[in-house]
Amino acid sequence: MARRARFPTTLRGQLRRHAWSYGLGALLLLLQQALMFSRDWLFKSGIDAATRARGQDAARAGAVAMGVIVVAAGVRVASRVVMFNAGRKVEYELRTELLSSLHRLGPSFFRKIPTGDILSRATNDLTQVRLLLGFGVLNVINTVFALVSALSLMLGVSVRLTLASLVGGPVLVVLTRWFSKQMFTRTRDNQESLGKMSDRVQASLAGVRVVRSLALEGPEVASFERTSETYLVKSLRLAQVRGLMFPIMGVVSALGLLGTTLYGSRLVANGDITQGDFIAFWAAFSRLVWPLLALGFVAAIVARGRAGYERLRVVYEAEADVVDGPLPAPAKVDGALRVSGLTFGLGDAPLLRDVSFEVPAGTSLAIVGRTGGGKSLLASLLPRLLQTPRGAVFLDGVDVVDLPLASLRQAIGYAQQDAFLFSTTVARNIALSLDDPDGPGVDERVRRAADDAGVRAEIEALPDGFATVVGERGVQLSGGQRQRVALARAFLREPAVLVLDDPLSAVDAKTEARILEAIAERARRCTLLLITHRVAAAARCDRVIVLEEGRVVEAGTHAELLTGGGLYAALAAEQAHAEADQ
Repeated sequence: MARRARFPTTLRGQLRRHAWSYGLGALLLLLQQALMFSRDWLFKSGIDAATRARGQDAARAGAVAMGVIVVAAGVRVASRVVMFNAGRKVEYELRTELLSSLHRLGPSFFRKIPTGDILSRATNDLTQVRLLLGFGVLNVINTVFALVSALSLMLGVSVRLTLASLVGGPVLVVLTRWFSKQMFTRTRDNQESLGKMSDRVQASLAGVRVVRSLALEGPEVASFERTSETYLVKSLRLAQVRGLMFPIMGVVSALGLLGTTLYGSRLVANGDITQGDFIAFWAAFSRLVWPLLALGFVAAIVARGRAGYERLRVVYEAEADVVDGPLPAPAKVDGALRVSGLTFGLGDAPLLRDVSFEVPAGTSLAIVGRTGGGKSLLASLLPRLLQTPRGAVFLDGVDVVDLPLASLRQAIGYAQQDAFLFSTTVARNIALSLDDPDGPGVDERVRRAADDAGVRAEIEALPDGFATVVGERGVQLSGGQRQRVALARAFLREPAVLVLDDPLSAVDAKTEARILEAIAERARRCTLLLITHRVAAAARCDRVIVLEEGRVVEAGTHAELLTGGGLYAALAAEQAHAEADQ
C-alpha cells in the first residue's frame, strides 16, 4: 500500500515523476531553436554579402549555415528520442499500476465498471496518454521556444513586419481554446462509448456457446448494433470537430503567410529592409508556421490525453474493499482457524448469521449444506476475498483483518468451485502458484498433483499432454477436467490451510473415491476445510458443521450427526436413496 500512496494520479504528478527526462528534452529543444536562430542570421549575412558582391563572405556564411543545420538536425532527433521515450516510460508505469490497482480492487468496483470498459482504458486511453506525454509535451515546449527564438529575430529585423505577420494570432488562440474544449468533451464521450462497445463484444464472445445453444444470434447482433450505433454517433461528433479544426486553422495561418509575403516584399522594395533581412525574417517566420498550424493538432492530442487520463484516474483513485492489515507477516503459520460470531451480508439482508466454529491446526472440517446455504460465501471470507468483519475470523489467534493480504492468502489456499483456468498450458495452470514454474523438479510435482486430483490420465491423453494449451477460460477441457486441474493446483501449493469448495461436484463415483483419498492425505499435512454437499466426502473429516440459511444448525462428528436426526441425517438418507436408484 505504501507504493500505491506514492504513485502520482495527476498528469502534473507524472511530469514531476519524470522531470529529469523532460528537462533534458527541453534543453535539447532549446539548443535546437538557438541553432536555428543562428542559421537565420547566417542566411541574412550570406544574402547581404552576395548582393554586395562579397562572394567569399557569402560562401563562408553558407558553409557555416550548413554545419549549423546538420548539428541542429542531430539535436532535433535526440530531443525527440528523449521526449518520446519519456512518454513510453510513463505508459509502461501507468499500465503496470493499472493492473496492480485492478488486482487490489474488490467486487464493488467491478460491479460499476464492466470488463470491456476496463480493457478500453488499458489500451485506447493509455495510448492517448502516451501521445500526450510524448508528442504533446514535446510540441508544447517546442512551440514556446520557437516563439521566443523566431520572434526575437523577427522583431530585430522589423517591428512593423512582425506585427503584420501576427495579425491572425489572436484568432488562432481563440479557435484553439474553443476546439480544445470541444475535443476534450467529445473525446471523453467517444472513449466511454468505445468502452461500452468493447464490453458488449467481450460478453458476447465469452458467452458464445450459450448464444448458439439458445439460438440467440439475432438478439445478440441487434444488441451489438445498438451499442455500435451509439459509438458511431459519438465518433461522428468527434470527427466533425476534427474535420472543421484543421481546415479553419490552416486557412487562418495561410492568410497570415500571404499577408506577410506581400507586406515584406513592399518593405524590401522601399528599402526599409534588405533582401537578407527579408530572407532571415521569412526563415524565422517559417519556424512558426508548423507550431501555429499544429496548434489544433496538439490541442486534439492534449484533449484526448486528458480525457483518457481522467478515465484511468477512476481506477487509480478507487478505494479498495479490502486492504492490508497493520501487522507484519507472521514468520510461521501453524494453521489453527477460528470463526467467532461471523455475520455478513451483501446489502441489507445478512447472508451469514452468527457463524462460529474452530479448526485446530492439522485437523479437518467439512462444511455441509444445501445450495444457497452460504458455504461458498463463508469460504471467500476466510482469506478476505470480501470485506471480512473485524473480530470474526482468526488465524493462529490473530484477526485476519490485521494481517497483510499476501501472507494471509499464501497461508489460506482457496480452491473455488467455479474453476478458472488461464489460456496457457495445463502444466502452467497447475504450477501457477509456484515461485518458479519452470524450476527443477516442477514437472514431476505437477504430474503427482494431477495424479492425486484424478486427472493425469486424461491430461496425458490430450494432443500435447501437459503442454496442451487449454484456451480461454479452459474451453478445451470439460467442466470436470477444469475442476480437477484447479484441484491439482491447490494440492501443489500446499498452504497451511487448504479450503476446497465443492471439489467433487463434477466427477464420477470412481474418480471421487480417488480424490477423497488424496484429500485425506493432504489433511494429514495441513488444516483442511472441505465444503461439500456429499455426506460421503464429509465423513472423512474430523468434524462436520451444517449450514442452513446462513446459520450453523448442526455441529459434530459424522457419526454424531447421523444419529442426531437433523438436516445432515436427512441429506445422508437422500443421497443413499439416490445412489440406490442409480
